[in-house]
Amino acid sequence: MTTNALDTLPVEKEELKIVFKEELLTLLRNRSAMVSMAIVAFVVLIAIFAPLVSPYDPNVQDYANRLTAPSAEHWLGTDRAGRDTLSRLIYGARVSLIVGLSSVVLSTLIGVPLGILSGYYGGWLDDVLMRVIDALMAFPALIMALMILAALGDGLTNVVIAIAVAFVPRFARLARAPTLAVKEREFVEAAQAQGMNDLRILAVHIFPNVMAPIIILATLYLANAIRQEANLSFLGLGVQPPTATWGNMIRDGMVVLRDAPSLALTSGFAIIVIVLAFNILGDGIRDAFDPKLRGEGAVAKE
Repeated sequence: MTTNALDTLPVEKEELKIVFKEELLTLLRNRSAMVSMAIVAFVVLIAIFAPLVSPYDPNVQDYANRLTAPSAEHWLGTDRAGRDTLSRLIYGARVSLIVGLSSVVLSTLIGVPLGILSGYYGGWLDDVLMRVIDALMAFPALIMALMILAALGDGLTNVVIAIAVAFVPRFARLARAPTLAVKEREFVEAAQAQGMNDLRILAVHIFPNVMAPIIILATLYLANAIRQEANLSFLGLGVQPPTATWGNMIRDGMVVLRDAPSLALTSGFAIIVIVLAFNILGDGIRDAFDPKLRGEGAVAKE
């Protein structure tokens, strides 16, 4: 009796599930990653329920109480227009998370398929795509985003598009590398020998095996996207006032730094906390999903 070559495929899937469970348990045992996840969850909840937890409307101006110091009425003081700093900080979290999540999702949806297709088919398609990606990666992400915004104009949607396009080459390059290795595995060759179409092979056998580095990069680039949005808003090319964002709050606070330092410091501190939380969480996911990288990180620190 002969053995069907595809009989080995369920074993690969079951092994993938077992490994994923072990990696998840490793992540849950990482205290710093769990603390960071709690901070991220807290900020997400604050952003979602901003109308309920915000003490004031973030855009209501009160010039009689402009640039007031932190008090019982305004916990973090007010800005140059008399707007409550805490309320604007809460609503700014919503903008930062929307930009971060939307841009990373969009860049993943574009970059990952390009990288997988490039690595799987190779040949002229790989050469063309990689040369274009190399050219795009020659520009720092911030410069690329600035160029796109200069062409499209400011606004929330354009900021998301600009950051996403700047990140697409990074996701494409990352997805291509493991695809080159996975497509040479026995279960992929067995599927091809049995006549399985390319679309099913890519969806069922290639993508699940390249998912781990994509999740890691997405987590890390969430922090990067939030930082890029703050940079663009600080430069005046991001989301425009009166919409509250952490970047334009820092920009406004720099003008009155001596009179009301809390305006710039609180928004700057918020950016530091959320970016650091996403980075530590991303490091925890990386350590759990790829012990090789964890070992290299330990050596690098030494």
